[in-house]
Amino acid sequence: MTTPILDTDPQLWEQAGVRLELDGETAVVTLCRPERRNAQSPAMWRALAGIGRSLPGTVRVVVLRAEGVSFSAGLDRAMFSPEGIPGERNFLQLAAADDKDLDETIASYQEAFTWWRRADVISIAAVQGHAVGAGFQLALGCDLRVVAEDVQFAMKETSLGLVPDLAGTKPLTELVGYARALEICATGRWVGAEEAVATGLANLAVPAAELDATVRDLTAALLAAPRSAVIETKALLQGASGRSFEEQRAAERAAQARRLRDLAGLGD
Repeated sequence: MTTPILDTDPQLWEQAGVRLELDGETAVVTLCRPERRNAQSPAMWRALAGIGRSLPGTVRVVVLRAEGVSFSAGLDRAMFSPEGIPGERNFLQLAAADDKDLDETIASYQEAFTWWRRADVISIAAVQGHAVGAGFQLALGCDLRVVAEDVQFAMKETSLGLVPDLAGTKPLTELVGYARALEICATGRWVGAEEAVATGLANLAVPAAELDATVRDLTAALLAAPRSAVIETKALLQGASGRSFEEQRAAERAAQARRLRDLAGLGD
């Protein structure tokens, strides 16, 4: 079975439900299937992965947003039907694949969710309405989340007999802790804006009408600092949980030495 190549074709990206707009050091990635509440498909995931691979090196901030009343209703339920999505394998066909094929297929899906945290950019998810399952995990893939006051997160995979497998379990656990992450995933309950901010799942919540403007202001603030300093700081924070206190102190010293030498014109 063949599928379209979406890596470098913006027209195919948009047909799959994703649009990329570049504005200097900012990239805006928009989910643009509002009539389907931005339901996700393997084609959308290939498009998102392709956008990640195609970003110009000048981009410093990536904004992920969505058209319509919902950020994303999650996986397109057609994947569960015998007919499936044209050109894609449905769940029954995936289940029948051998271990290597199935593992590689899920890994290819995950690529759409993992590049947002790479070292050279800061990503912001602007989330309104429902962000369910794959939609929740896509928002979790970003470094920061700004939400509208009407936001409703939910991880519904377990209630369908599945697990969250799109790289969302680690950031969720890191943000809200193991016990709350387990409860959210195992019950599939809704998490609103107030709880999201209180638990660290979201950075801030604003009225829906102010969401885009708030994200623009945050983007401008992130771009105000020198890029090299932001990259070094992000790397320090990303690695902190895996280091001991002494190892983190050493990492800080090494990063600061690089910054001082760079500022003095003595860097490599």
